[in-house]
Amino acid sequence: MRPLTFEQGPIRPPSEAYSLLLRVTRNCPWNRCGFCHTYKGQRFQARDVEEVKQDIDTIRQIAEEIKALSWRQGQGGEVTPSLVRSFFRDPDRSWDGFRSVSLWLLNGGKNVFLQDADSLCIKTERMIEILRYLMETFPSIERVTTYARAKTISRKSVEELRALFDAGLRRIHIGLETGYDPLLQYVRKGVTAEEHVEAGRRVKASGISLSEYVILGLGGRAMWQEHATHTAKVLNAIDPDFIRVRTLKLLPGMPLFEKMEQGEFQLLTDDEVVREERLLIEGLEGIQSTFVSDHILNLLEEVEGKLPEDKAEMLAVIDRYLALPERKRENFRLGRRAGVYRVLDDLSDSERYSQVEAALNRVETTIPGGLEKALSDLTASFI
Repeated sequence: MRPLTFEQGPIRPPSEAYSLLLRVTRNCPWNRCGFCHTYKGQRFQARDVEEVKQDIDTIRQIAEEIKALSWRQGQGGEVTPSLVRSFFRDPDRSWDGFRSVSLWLLNGGKNVFLQDADSLCIKTERMIEILRYLMETFPSIERVTTYARAKTISRKSVEELRALFDAGLRRIHIGLETGYDPLLQYVRKGVTAEEHVEAGRRVKASGISLSEYVILGLGGRAMWQEHATHTAKVLNAIDPDFIRVRTLKLLPGMPLFEKMEQGEFQLLTDDEVVREERLLIEGLEGIQSTFVSDHILNLLEEVEGKLPEDKAEMLAVIDRYLALPERKRENFRLGRRAGVYRVLDDLSDSERYSQVEAALNRVETTIPGGLEKALSDLTASFI
């Protein structure tokens, strides 16, 4: 069986884990951010509309084949877990495209994420053509989402964004990262806080759902307070539907990594990042956003909730962590990164606590650099 192939990019938001990935552009048109290495050395390309349509047709063919196989296996055309598992064991159907579509259908075939980093930089009419073709081909689709740069959105009118909404676009993910202008310049984000506010407000006015991403720890030791307070001000001015936090992790190939190696940029510790997050949340006022911590890099995954009603509870979780004895904080940090813990209540499980404590003792005695080196290696594997 000759594989039917369609193009998929390298990344998507965690919230799009069960979405079909459809590549509209390749790589990033800006590609200069100091904290990102995903597209470094890659040239940006906008794919031809007909090429994207061909991928949509290929996905439809794969979906039809999957449903035909379901009928042949006596499952009535339904895409079931047992059917999908059989594809992963079958060398003729274990290629990425087939697995991706089968998992998408298993989860209802409802959500699609348009890749790569800034697909709305293409002309609006071209995106509308792609959206309409996608929705016509798959009437089951309920939500189409994409990444976009604030700079790109600030150049589109509300009317253009409304036209995209009418064509099927339901959510835009924007990397705010920080609302502090000197830090935006330092990490070469290529956008100002004012442009972030303008872009966010335009998305909201269009009816499209808005997710704004914040990088915890991005200010380092020098700018952490300004990062937290100014970011809160920008978010208050936008009132996005979602505020999603990610903790900074630097790897070779990122310009900010080189500054760290040279001693120019100093990373915050886990505890300092948590204090910064507290300052950020404390400054969020007059908005109705949902605060989301949906990434393994975040130490306190349970700091989530709807503003303003859950603000006190989120701050209480942070205060509870900071009030722990140092050894318990170390135990939680290692257990969280190793996947043993998810929430602070997991510390009360004596069996798991002892398991992590034994691992912590081994780390401190056998690994040069001890706990911090072990945690750095663990978090590097998450990217």
